[in-house]
Amino acid sequence: MLWIKSLHIVFVASWFAGLFYLPRIFVNLAMVPADSHAERDRLLLMARKLMRFTTLLALPAVALGLTLWAYYRIGFGPGNGWMHAKWVVILLTLGYHHACGTMLRKFEAGAVTRSHVWFRWFNEIPVVLLLIAVVLVVVKPF
Repeated sequence: MLWIKSLHIVFVASWFAGLFYLPRIFVNLAMVPADSHAERDRLLLMARKLMRFTTLLALPAVALGLTLWAYYRIGFGPGNGWMHAKWVVILLTLGYHHACGTMLRKFEAGAVTRSHVWFRWFNEIPVVLLLIAVVLVVVKPF
């Protein structure tokens, strides 16, 4: 079980690293002048590659977490309300990941209307999600 747990932590940390950086690329894309096609294309290429890589990291992170939950029964039974809250955080993180993919497609289509300031705030969401998840797992407040 400790190998599964260790790998889960590594993949979650790596997944979140991608979720921290991808919206930062969006900030830069939102700031690119309209006539700077080379810069826009370079940033889009970086964002596409990072999105693919981040998705590949999310898959084992979720699979290993499900293994810990379903097979090793971590978070089952009375006194494990923290796990219910963690499920909400996991679903919100998956939704955020999906939203990043949607934003990337909008950037590719030239259909983004949000400012770089909005993307700076959007970039803070995974920090909050990770903080909540770690507190739930370590402190187990309920």
